[in-house]
Amino acid sequence: MATKASSRRSQQERTRATTDALLSTARELFVTHGFAATSLGAICDRAGVTRGAFYHHFSNKEQIFREVYAVEQKELAAVVRRAFWTQRDAWDGMFAGCKALLEASLEPAVRKITLVEAPGALDWNAMRDIQAGCKEQMRSGLAVAVEAGCIPARPLAPLTSLLYGAICESALDVAHAEDQRAALRDTLTQLDLLLAGAAGRAAPGCAHKDE
Repeated sequence: MATKASSRRSQQERTRATTDALLSTARELFVTHGFAATSLGAICDRAGVTRGAFYHHFSNKEQIFREVYAVEQKELAAVVRRAFWTQRDAWDGMFAGCKALLEASLEPAVRKITLVEAPGALDWNAMRDIQAGCKEQMRSGLAVAVEAGCIPARPLAPLTSLLYGAICESALDVAHAEDQRAALRDTLTQLDLLLAGAAGRAAPGCAHKDE
């Protein structure tokens, strides 16, 4: 006889499976057809669930897009975090993290969700709320760089906003460029100079700060 605990686990597993199926299906359709051209009915049909089941998990198409976008942001944050910690030098880690974000944003599905569809599907405040974790991650990286002596101690809030805003805007520009790879190379060159200036030296990396 099934226990109440096992029944609860089974229900939670079914709920998670349905939610995952809806999110995966919605992402696929948003990438292929775009947010506006994807109907709620198409999501339900492709996922093999009823509209009632959909509304049990999400209130509307906008909410499921928001969840898809949030997952993309979390995955991008993980990419940045891994790149940052592969570097022994925290300031080199900042460059590596920013570079990884710009490169990951060019992956076609990521680009479509985060840079093409999101600005039209979500309002500015919603995007800003979802991106808050990524921005805080950048502030934490800057704090590590200050602690390591890679950059002088300074107010981190304005520096975080300046750098994060620049990276987000650059990602949009690169994504919409006719030659994305060339635009990425030019952006990374300027990023190198920007970070060097923020650190008060000619080239990025703690190893260069006393040269």
